[in-house]
Amino acid sequence: MTAQAQLTLIGGPTVLIEYAGLRLVTDPTFDEPGPVGNLTKLAGPALTREEVGHIDVVLLSHDEHEDNLDVSGRAMLDEVRHILTTPEGGVRLAAAQGMRRWDQAIIPGGDTAVTITAVPARHGPSVIKHLAGQVTGFVLEAEGWPTLYVSGDNSSVRKAGRVADRFPDVDVAVIFAGAARSPRLNDMMLTADAERTLEIASRWPRAALIPAHIDDWAHFTQPREDFVAAVAQAGASDRVTLLARGETRLVP
Repeated sequence: MTAQAQLTLIGGPTVLIEYAGLRLVTDPTFDEPGPVGNLTKLAGPALTREEVGHIDVVLLSHDEHEDNLDVSGRAMLDEVRHILTTPEGGVRLAAAQGMRRWDQAIIPGGDTAVTITAVPARHGPSVIKHLAGQVTGFVLEAEGWPTLYVSGDNSSVRKAGRVADRFPDVDVAVIFAGAARSPRLNDMMLTADAERTLEIASRWPRAALIPAHIDDWAHFTQPREDFVAAVAQAGASDRVTLLARGETRLVP
């Protein structure tokens, strides 16, 4: 491995990933602050859709919740050739490719192809699975490039462990955290908190750990400041590579 991925945190769960000649974005959310469906957005994106520019691939953990695909994000899908998401999302979104767990999409990059694998994730406890809906994570691989894991809206350490069993050599782990909760889903935790994030990251002790999904939405019950404090209390601050909103960094 010689190359480095370049990551830019746009806000919420939205990360621009420049990898093996492709420009990918996770869960696109570009709306300005205010009510969005049943949720409330507290801040706009650090970069506008226009500033982000061309995108080759959208990695969409799920399409049902506005903090993962808002109005501007939906409009963006019309401009992107490859939209990868859940099987149910592939039915709802005409241009998307629905992927079952362990399905792979092979997409030409610059000098090499990028293999993107859909991996297990669970959006909250299993007792509300029928309400929270399907969700997926992704693993990116390309010759000469780091193996990169994107958790999606996963709250399950066990599901992440299954990913680690299949991909033990992840170099970069982008973990959606923020401890999202909703009264409509009995206030159960829908994404990882700091404790679960660190437990998931322990599956890949040498990987660069990049938290996302800790900014901009009112239902994130452990937003950035609280997440950072919890990581510090656990004595694990040096384990986390924390990007500021709008910051770009090469990893690992």
